[in-house]
Amino acid sequence: MVLSETENAALHQRFAPEGSTLWHQQQRMLEMMVWLDDVCRRHRIPYWLGSGTLLGAVRHGGFIPWDDDVDIEFRREDYPRLLQVLTQETAGTDYALQTHDTDPGYFFTYAKLRDRRSRLQEQTGYDRIFTYQGIYLDLFVLEPMTKPLHWLSNRTFGVIYKVLRNPEYNTQQLIRKTDSIYRVNMRFVFPLLRLLSRLFSPRLLTYSPGIPFESQRDPAELFPLSIVVFEGHRFSAPHNPEAYLRRMFGNWQRLPDIDKISTHTARLEFT
Repeated sequence: MVLSETENAALHQRFAPEGSTLWHQQQRMLEMMVWLDDVCRRHRIPYWLGSGTLLGAVRHGGFIPWDDDVDIEFRREDYPRLLQVLTQETAGTDYALQTHDTDPGYFFTYAKLRDRRSRLQEQTGYDRIFTYQGIYLDLFVLEPMTKPLHWLSNRTFGVIYKVLRNPEYNTQQLIRKTDSIYRVNMRFVFPLLRLLSRLFSPRLLTYSPGIPFESQRDPAELFPLSIVVFEGHRFSAPHNPEAYLRRMFGNWQRLPDIDKISTHTARLEFT
């Protein structure tokens, strides 16, 4: 942990004091992380903490005090088996696997692990057409692809967001229209972009097509995987966490302006 215990405790007291809504949200996400780690280990599915979750592990020893989501990353070649395993493992539990197949209103090209005992509303409002709306873990998928082609995938898939911002459509209309855009991209556009990308033999990994983030990962910084401690639990992490964080955030040790911090969650209820 880069910050001192005193500094870290002060930040947690400001943003997520014990008993607060965000504190309870983080505790629920931690519970889900432990559950997912157990599933992945039993089925030998490699994963690693990514983005802000890895930053929290290295800089804070756990959650960034104001963070209200969790980022887990997987390789594309492991993803189909992950989804198959989670479909089986979530049956009869407090969790649900959210994909376009399990939730027709869900249009993202990566899955989420959802908690069934809560109801969350995000600031964007895009989740208003989702069936599953509980606290979640983002299960991101990475693969080799050039940045220009990934950028193009975001342009073709990004039409969905224009549809969602149209106030004239009701829920069923939104689901039908987003489904059409999703299927055209998944069946035709993304396979073509993957084929074109192979011509360039890209070394770096990016988020899979349609995921609207463009940072890249160096496999040499990811593998073989290592271990980090997050809120007292051991989780898989990139081989070189600091190199990963430098590539993604630059000076990752520096705190942002804490007076300008915003979160994803607009409203949260526990059931």
